[in-house]
Amino acid sequence: MAPQELSESQAKKLAGSYRATAVSTATPGVLILMLFDGALRFIARAEHGFTLESLARRNEEVHNNLTKAQSIVRELQVSLDLEKGGEFSGQLFALYDFMVDQLLEANVKKELERIQAVKNFLQDLRDAWAEMLQKFQNQ
Repeated sequence: MAPQELSESQAKKLAGSYRATAVSTATPGVLILMLFDGALRFIARAEHGFTLESLARRNEEVHNNLTKAQSIVRELQVSLDLEKGGEFSGQLFALYDFMVDQLLEANVKKELERIQAVKNFLQDLRDAWAEMLQKFQNQ
């Protein structure tokens, strides 16, 4: 018996269900990692938007994805525990503010360089977070 083919809408529904389950069962540390991954994914989509020939589609793709990335960076920012995290949390809060500002400016001016700078910061933070999670899992 051959496996049943899924329609695109069925596949999207299953993927959405999988994501919802993954989020609802993830530890707080893994949720933060998922936020980093989501922001980086939307930034990559915004970067891809710069390659589109249609100016309207390009602007829409860049705008929509940068707006989503900004929202995720804000979510990372509000997840900080400024009391327990001390000076480091305060510095990270300021860095997230800077990144949101850069994404906003990049969106308004359609500047790829600002997007890439934020992507580099987020990738470094994501990699450090993943490494920390791995170390705690191995203990």
